[in-house]
Amino acid sequence: MKAIILARVSDKKQDSNEAQIGRISDYVRHKGLVVWKTYEIEESSTKGDRERFQEVVKEIRQSKECIALVVDTVDRLQRSFKESVLLDDLRKAGKLEIHFYRENLIINKVSNSADLLRWDMAVMFARSYILQLSDNVKRKFDQKRKNGEWIGRAPIGYQNIGEEKNKRDIIPNQTNAHLVKRVFELYATGNYSFYKVRDIVTLDGLKNEFGKKLAPSMIEFILNNPFYYGYMRSNEILYPHKYPPLVTKDLFDMCQAVKRNWNKKPFQYAAKPFIFRGLIRCGNCGCAMSPERHKKKYVYYSCTNAKKDLCDRKVYVSEETLLKPVYKVLRAFKNIPQSRIDEIIEGLKKSTQSKEIYHKDSIKSLRDEYDGIQVKLQRLTDLLIDGSVPKEVYDLKLQEFKNRQHDINLQIANHTGADENYYITVSALLNIAKNALSLFESSETSEKRAILNFLLQNSTVNGKKLTFTMRSPFDHILKLARQPMGLPPLDTFGTVDWQEIKLKIQLLSSFTNFVL
Repeated sequence: MKAIILARVSDKKQDSNEAQIGRISDYVRHKGLVVWKTYEIEESSTKGDRERFQEVVKEIRQSKECIALVVDTVDRLQRSFKESVLLDDLRKAGKLEIHFYRENLIINKVSNSADLLRWDMAVMFARSYILQLSDNVKRKFDQKRKNGEWIGRAPIGYQNIGEEKNKRDIIPNQTNAHLVKRVFELYATGNYSFYKVRDIVTLDGLKNEFGKKLAPSMIEFILNNPFYYGYMRSNEILYPHKYPPLVTKDLFDMCQAVKRNWNKKPFQYAAKPFIFRGLIRCGNCGCAMSPERHKKKYVYYSCTNAKKDLCDRKVYVSEETLLKPVYKVLRAFKNIPQSRIDEIIEGLKKSTQSKEIYHKDSIKSLRDEYDGIQVKLQRLTDLLIDGSVPKEVYDLKLQEFKNRQHDINLQIANHTGADENYYITVSALLNIAKNALSLFESSETSEKRAILNFLLQNSTVNGKKLTFTMRSPFDHILKLARQPMGLPPLDTFGTVDWQEIKLKIQLLSSFTNFVL
């Protein structure tokens, strides 16, 4: 009888194919079989379609005589019953006789029920071994996640260190970690698409693992990955990790907000640059104002007339006319004397009221929420002990509560260490506003539009007049600049959300550096 020798390993650490073939070859000669073909397979018995195994089955099926398939042991041939179906059909058809060397078992067309049961039992034990390994791996991974350890390859901006696969650590990549942060800062401004962000950071040196330009989808993946602010996502569940974050949660959330509103923008960023493109709307019908270039150097804006029943005629307004109220505001910012800025900072430092408003209420509410979650955790544990809550529900709620407590701790730390940042933030904000005119005048068209997007909101054109409101906190600064009688009350600044303002200043500073 012709024989096929089959040897398989799924891991190089296992018994080698060469050793298996050596043992089987002696057995084949002892049984008087003739070696027809030998297969050395390196593939998993539980993953994929097992292409090499299917080749063996095809050879046996096409043969016109019975073939002896000789293997070292059952688990080298199969670890599940799905292969048993194929092999048993060939056995019943008289095309296959299986020899299991170590089990001293031969299965053929005339095998009795006891031998077939031994085959099934051997497959069951092989499958049981795989299931136990799978459970061990899952438990190991669960423990790693609870310890804040990432299982896979480090995302871009980080790097794996350590020789052994199971003992690798993750640290920020000194070459590109700052560029990943720049991706978030640029996108959070709301002035750049995925493509534009990709082009900017590529020029700065951010590439993929093959040294090529990142795809726009990779920029989106980076912006959606919570790993960068301190959490890792596994099976749609977030776990806090132990590695240094590259961005803050506030910056990450700001990018998500920009992405959610992106499709609402009535213009394309790839179009020709105009200062007010996408920033102004018709005060009569609410439609977007479209720019046109006349005589190659004059720019005029007119309503797109998307709602023809509300706005039946076009009114052309020059860009120069629209810029007049903008320059008026920027000049007002410039007129803030440095002495007044210094006076405000000094006054805030002397004011205990502004500190209390900034810290006391926020920290108290955060601590109250943290304590409340701790009470819920104790109740949840009691319910688990009583058997009132399934283990799966307990694990899910436990992770949810722990994640929220981690967020609260981060927020408390930000508030606790914010005393000095409070004054630095106010000073930086006022000085940026003071220099906004020179920054605007020295910028290119696309940068001017980005600056206006920072400053203005609800911009509409009524007739030929541009009206708008200032974004926070620049609306407060404008009031200060126009205050004819000394300082405004300090409480005005105390009621502002300086944590959000601080983030906006960081974004504007990053953008300013980019322009310069």
